Amino acid sequence: MIADAATPQLLAAFATLIPQLSKSSPPPTQAQLIEMIAAPATDVLVATDVSSGDVLGLLTLVVFRIPTGVRAWIEDVVVDGAARGRGVGEALNQYALDLARAKGAKTVDLTSRPSREAANRLYQRIGFVARDTNVYRYDLES
Repeated sequence: MIADAATPQLLAAFATLIPQLSKSSPPPTQAQLIEMIAAPATDVLVATDVSSGDVLGLLTLVVFRIPTGVRAWIEDVVVDGAARGRGVGEALNQYALDLARAKGAKTVDLTSRPSREAANRLYQRIGFVARDTNVYRYDLES
């Protein structure tokens, strides 16, 4: 589902899941989560357990227009360690691809560290193709 409110349960899920994704980035605050959910270009996708309602995984989809068309990025995909191997990541990504398509995106990009072997296998299995390109980052905080 697409998050439509920064509920205490969702905030707690980010607090639990973001450390599983990144040791260097803190989870969002409630104000930041509200901002993400309200941003017109951003959709926060949430996978929940049907029986318990527990959050199993999160994905952020950003869809934006540039001069060459509508593009999309998938960011910060994380599935709880206890739920991995149950198809949660695939379901989140397929939902994101369908949503990006519905919003008119021509392409969907993502990056994944090579050490995330299972995630990389998943992305390839569902049709993502590694690009022969350089990814550059400029750190504005240093």
